[in-house]
Amino acid sequence: MGKTYERIDGRLRTFIEAQPVFFTATAPLAGDGTVNLSPKGLAGSFAVLDEHTVAYLDFAGSNAETIAHLRENGRITLMWCAFEGPPNIVRVHGRGEPVFRDDPRFPGLLGHFPDIDTSAHGLRAIIVVTAGLVRDTCGYAVPFMAYEEDRDLHGKRFAREDDASLSAYFTKKDHVATSLDGLPGLPLPLPPSTV
Repeated sequence: MGKTYERIDGRLRTFIEAQPVFFTATAPLAGDGTVNLSPKGLAGSFAVLDEHTVAYLDFAGSNAETIAHLRENGRITLMWCAFEGPPNIVRVHGRGEPVFRDDPRFPGLLGHFPDIDTSAHGLRAIIVVTAGLVRDTCGYAVPFMAYEEDRDLHGKRFAREDDASLSAYFTKKDHVATSLDGLPGLPLPLPPSTV
């Protein structure tokens, strides 16, 4: 039976922070627009900032659908599933914002992620989400799966890039500067880091 919570604390926070993977879902306002669902991981790339706010690091990739949708309308849902232990699913429905590297808030937000080498992954933005609705459900049909370790491929691929080469990489990709539906995505050239 699902329950609604006023904040992310206690058992919910412990559960969320223990999961090695979570999912984000966004969509444009247009009814025929492309819904986006993305897996997120890498140990240390997610943080609970307070009882109503979470954030995660947005790394280099071949598209920027989440960023584009958040820039247009801010709607986002994050979901965590228990693949080990008691069955549980937690969803945070809220408003998200991409905080880009040249934003004055960026250095302070980055301080919430001390255990990850952001230079090795082509950090593009920090996604900050303010919870509007927090719910959990049973998760009885979620299978048991064991977490072994993070893949090292992303870090190996993007560790050799600097701001100029990352901008060149993103410029070559069809859906980084604009989404699949033509919405503004990642600002290019890549904003310089304030840290």
